[in-house]
Amino acid sequence: MIILAGLGNPGAQYQKNRHNIGFMAVDAIQRRHGFSPWAKKFKAEIAEGTLAGEKVMLIKPQTFMNLSGESVGEAMRFYKLSPADLIAIYDELDLLPGKARIKTGGGHGGHNGIKSLDAHCGLNYRRLRLGIGHPGDKSKVHNHVLGDFAKVDAEWLDPLLETLADNAEMLVRGEDSQLMNKLALATGAKAEDEKPAKAPKGPKPAQSHIHQARNFNQPKKLPEKGPMAEMLKKMFGPKSD
Repeated sequence: MIILAGLGNPGAQYQKNRHNIGFMAVDAIQRRHGFSPWAKKFKAEIAEGTLAGEKVMLIKPQTFMNLSGESVGEAMRFYKLSPADLIAIYDELDLLPGKARIKTGGGHGGHNGIKSLDAHCGLNYRRLRLGIGHPGDKSKVHNHVLGDFAKVDAEWLDPLLETLADNAEMLVRGEDSQLMNKLALATGAKAEDEKPAKAPKGPKPAQSHIHQARNFNQPKKLPEKGPMAEMLKKMFGPKSD
């Protein structure tokens, strides 16, 4: 069995928060693939189904974000699963809105939900991070993550969630690079993030001796006007008979 754990906070007041993008992701997968209705178990809401021939359980911990690991860890112990059987989906401040990254293991990056998963579930599980952007000021982070997505965010949020749901089998099969490409194409995040590299400052690189020789042999343009031009005409111009 594979567990797809979407992280968020329970309750209607948090439903549209940026911090709840993990809940939104597993909700989209549940709808798209005909999973069972949500049921209460393991201090969570769970739904069961099949993806890519694998039995999959979607889980939304109802313990609040900071205690997510208590719920997911209980489910893992019940089914005797290892960290390799877990995929966590959650919000990432340090990614631009609409961007996604996935890796196995790594640090928690200050995310309290991931801190809790690390403590209760082990470290080497796969982590799908969905970018919500940073407000630019550390003092604004709390209100940013617990604030609702703006209407304009639907331009990238809806395609991101729909494409993730459509290609959830790739997530289960471990086709991570292919899935990241699909998500980037759907949201335009790749093109938005890639900017032409600036030319390095400092002295120009030295030319090879061959290039220098070619430049040396090229005729230089002579001035056509001014005192220098008059002098050159007298020196090299046609002489009268």
